[in-house]
Amino acid sequence: MKYSEKILNTPSSFIRNILKVTNAPDVISFAGGLPNPISFPIEDLQKSIQHAIEENGAKLFQYSTTEGYLPLRQYIADKYNRDYGLNFNADDILITTGSQQALQLISQVLINKGEGIVMEEPGYLGAIQAFTLAEPSFYAVQLEEEGLNVEQLESTLKNNEHIRFIYLVPNFHNPTGITYSKETREAIFEVVKKYDVVLIEDDPYGELRWNGEKLPYIGAGRLENSVLLGSFSKIVTPGMRIGYIITKNKELMDHVNTAKQATDLHTNIFSQMVIYDYLKNNDLQSHIKKIVHLYKTQAETMLNAMAKYFPTNVNYTKPEGGMFIWVTLPEGVSSLDLFYQAMEEKVAFVPGDPFYTNKHNVNTFRLNYTNTSPETIEEGIKRLGKILYSLSSEKQTV
Repeated sequence: MKYSEKILNTPSSFIRNILKVTNAPDVISFAGGLPNPISFPIEDLQKSIQHAIEENGAKLFQYSTTEGYLPLRQYIADKYNRDYGLNFNADDILITTGSQQALQLISQVLINKGEGIVMEEPGYLGAIQAFTLAEPSFYAVQLEEEGLNVEQLESTLKNNEHIRFIYLVPNFHNPTGITYSKETREAIFEVVKKYDVVLIEDDPYGELRWNGEKLPYIGAGRLENSVLLGSFSKIVTPGMRIGYIITKNKELMDHVNTAKQATDLHTNIFSQMVIYDYLKNNDLQSHIKKIVHLYKTQAETMLNAMAKYFPTNVNYTKPEGGMFIWVTLPEGVSSLDLFYQAMEEKVAFVPGDPFYTNKHNVNTFRLNYTNTSPETIEEGIKRLGKILYSLSSEKQTV
């Protein structure tokens, strides 16, 4: 049987594949980007399910509009206007089946085969996977401590006219955990405004902040071709798969709407109505504060354990929020090799390779701390540290 080139060239999700192994009960897993299930407001959602059925009846089980449930879209618009001083309305928002679908829809709408996408290096592997189906050319721009390398970004845009969009995760980046500084955001804006490209800012983690100040978006409210992506997966529940696209570019939104019609008609209306009922009848900010406190404790536990158990020649980010820490090993050490050694010790992480569009056997890897207890975090990092010290001594011996 023959298959399309686009599916044969699309990588299977490394994380989804290794989760089959790392989910074994005796494995300490820092691999998945999973919210902690104790953060799910199950009792309140149970009430909202019952209330949504009572209030909406058959509408909860019927086909619905492609754009999404109007009260939910209005809630999202009001929230961004209140929190960021923006000027969105419900028509600027389309509800998607998670942020992952938003990535696929946008690439379907904007990319012809061979046209360019600017990606952070390293970048979010879910985006790499979704975009690959459109058969683009990837242009990797180095991600640094303060955000994207602005000079490299400008050079890339200047020298490649067929680039259609730039994809960024500016807050508590996946996989590195870094947050773009205010100065870098402004510098990126000054570059992007000169080019006919779409700027996509994906922000699933922005509300999970425990240090520092909330920062403005790069393009929202300022760039005609600005797109924001958001989700309720990290602050309410991932299983309901409610994400959204926000843009004031009406032509772009019309095309995205058409692509979604062709893809799945509309996002699960049951989930939309239940999420809206939950948001309307509960204190979301109070709930988020509980999640943030939990994740702060877990992140600090991991960072303290890394300081205690890792060799000094291993570097890592120190996030102010979000779900991830990015580790850089000495040059010449493959994180993929380390992964297999770590699995022998029943501890797992995600090697860096899947986060790059054109690099292999890299010396970086991602750790997730949100789905593991502090005691287990300590033990897992201790096991990893033991392996890292043995690698250091082997290198010195050689």
